[in-house]
Amino acid sequence: MKTHILITGASRGIGAAIAASFDPAITKVDALSSKDGDLNDPAVPARLWDSAFEALNGRIDVLINNAGVFEENPISRPDDEWLASWNRTMQINLTASADLCRRAVRHWQASGASGRIVNIASRAAHRGDSPTHWHYAASKAGMVAMTKTIARAYAREGIYAFAICPGFTMTGMAEEYLESRGGDKLLADIPLGKVADPEEVAIMAKFCALDAPPSMTGAVLDVNGASYVR
Repeated sequence: MKTHILITGASRGIGAAIAASFDPAITKVDALSSKDGDLNDPAVPARLWDSAFEALNGRIDVLINNAGVFEENPISRPDDEWLASWNRTMQINLTASADLCRRAVRHWQASGASGRIVNIASRAAHRGDSPTHWHYAASKAGMVAMTKTIARAYAREGIYAFAICPGFTMTGMAEEYLESRGGDKLLADIPLGKVADPEEVAIMAKFCALDAPPSMTGAVLDVNGASYVR
């Protein structure tokens, strides 16, 4: 029986690499992207879940929350603009993921099936981020805490949760950020001397989705070239 996998944010970068890593002979993947709906709209996660549930024949075994935004939000902005940006990042990066996690847990509880959640967080969850990215760091820290909570709450029911925390990864967002802040200086902060490739994150996501032992539930895995060692 194939493993049915739902991935968000799969149009490019890490999400696309994760989707491509699965063998279609043993998995069936519904890879969602922004064209399927704007996660800034609180009504969209439910619609995406229902659509994926139908596309995957009424069974989802693995949820991979990868969709996210990384947008600057200087504290000097007018109050209403700063708050709107904060709320947008929280809604897309954390609340939408929480909504999908909730639906996944309830699905597995109702069916009595085991299931896995893989949340793509960030090094920023532990290390923090730039002065213009308070909201991003907070959203990813929330994702890590949520993952640990799910793991602790539902392990006995065969529901497992993992978080992956990349540092800079060579995606469109990271390339723009590196260029805007002097890539050489930022690379000097990475002992490995390079940012991660999306395929490296995909290897870890695939492992968590399919092969990680149950006792690993709640694990938070780093992919940052030793730029932040916990």
